[in-house]
Amino acid sequence: MGTTLEELTIRHAEQLAQLQEGGIGYVFRDRELLQLALIHSSFAFERMDCGRHNETLEFLGDAALDMAVGHLLFLRFPDLREGKLTRIRAALVNEGSLADIARSFELGRHILLGKGEDSSNGREKASILSCAYEAVIGAMFLDSGYEAVQAHVRRHFGPLIDRQGEKLIAADAKSKLQEILQERHNEGPLYALEAEDGPPHARLFTVSVSFRERTLGSGTASSKKEAEQRAAAAALELLRTGGGVLAELPQD
Repeated sequence: MGTTLEELTIRHAEQLAQLQEGGIGYVFRDRELLQLALIHSSFAFERMDCGRHNETLEFLGDAALDMAVGHLLFLRFPDLREGKLTRIRAALVNEGSLADIARSFELGRHILLGKGEDSSNGREKASILSCAYEAVIGAMFLDSGYEAVQAHVRRHFGPLIDRQGEKLIAADAKSKLQEILQERHNEGPLYALEAEDGPPHARLFTVSVSFRERTLGSGTASSKKEAEQRAAAAALELLRTGGGVLAELPQD
């Protein structure tokens, strides 16, 4: 005979209290919502009478997170265009990032898994962690509405944006530059390492980006990859503010 959601909530009362107070920083009025958010489908199919699990809450939480993170980015970067805000949000609300946040308050040890998933280290899988985290957000939304989700997002995503603001703004600059030049000229830019300075433990790389022998920008960073992103960001800024720069590039 399987168990019920009510029985699970009573049985795990202490663990749920620890998660709320020491982890997510939100106390549920309806603790069954939180418990449901932690039930993986593999556990539900093996152990529960009704087979209820967290996938519907995950769907709701995904939408609520997109809204709350988008709202936060709108307030933090009021002058950025929609496309850039969308790319920054995608960099924040993805499987890896959400799994990292879930790990920060040890969500994995509270997830209920079936025997197969549990034995295959399912508690550390990014896919399971990120889905459970989104389900918790969905449960929070049902329990108290958008303001509770917004407060949680400010607390957990705000410091992340503060620490990585410049990096997030520059994120995917290479892809954007490639897209613009490919659309206009059916050809992409070229990146070149211009300088490599500093001691071995603190190297600085300077990379330039050019198109048809015209330098569009350069960037310096502690890794070649990041230097390329910064160079691409500088090129995009030149194309944005330089008016006719794109039209002046050598034509096909």
